[in-house]
Amino acid sequence: MIVVAGEALIDLVPQRAHPAGAAALAPLSPRLGGGPYNTAVALGRIGSPVAFCSRVSRDAFGEALLDGLRTAGVDLSYVQRGPEPTTLAVASIGADGSAGYSFYVDGTADRLFEAPLQLPDSVRAMSFGTCSLALEPGASAYEELMRRAAARGIFTMLDPNVRTGLIPDADAYRARFKGWLPSVSLLKLSREDADWLGGTPREWLASGPAAVVVTHGGDGLAVHTRGGVELRVPGEPVDVVDTIGAGDTVNAALLHGLAARDALSPDALDVLDADGWSQVLRFAARAAAVTCSRAGAEPPYAAELGLP
Repeated sequence: MIVVAGEALIDLVPQRAHPAGAAALAPLSPRLGGGPYNTAVALGRIGSPVAFCSRVSRDAFGEALLDGLRTAGVDLSYVQRGPEPTTLAVASIGADGSAGYSFYVDGTADRLFEAPLQLPDSVRAMSFGTCSLALEPGASAYEELMRRAAARGIFTMLDPNVRTGLIPDADAYRARFKGWLPSVSLLKLSREDADWLGGTPREWLASGPAAVVVTHGGDGLAVHTRGGVELRVPGEPVDVVDTIGAGDTVNAALLHGLAARDALSPDALDVLDADGWSQVLRFAARAAAVTCSRAGAEPPYAAELGLP
């Protein structure tokens, strides 16, 4: 089983673009979201055994989020509940479909997450990232869980998915990011995040991860591994509606593709050859393209993708 740990929230997505110079706001449509949430849903849809580990509100948005996970076949055994409200993320969509966000996070449920005392032996991999590693006190609990998982030999994936509006001290966050790397098996991040965090794939590999995958939007994905593989695959052509959830879909596709090759361990990543990585990255590119062709975070199903 793959466990995805992190926030679930509601994206408020504009129903239409703002007319030039107009003062009125476009109507907002609520969509189920959050980077880890989207990753869990995508894994469930493409057929990986997956569980979600988070704290979710008991409000109406929280109930809708849990319904979305159940529908995708996600195990909810590690979901904590609380009376606090659900986090809201207000999206703005650029002319190219790219998404920006502002967040309403004070006193919300996912910030009060507590690390579970133990994880079952069936856990093969864990995925972490996004707001959950930036907002205290939950950030420290997720960090503790990541370190414990790595110490147990569980494969760990990190997607920092940086939201600068939630980071009051950029230098402190960058230092904390470097401190996570010894506990990370696979680091995946966007080109924009890589530029903001500083460093290079080779520097990050030297700090702990067995592989680093960098996404380049419509221009595809690249991988750098401790075993010496360096390659890049192109993106899949698609008419982009928006990019919400695309990176989260890549996370799920990478984990699913690696699991299909019995490669969910640092040692296995060291020996996975260029052909194997090319197939995994192309599968991730196909999956992300499907998500970009739809409004909001709507990851694909297995039948839409073919073999990983």
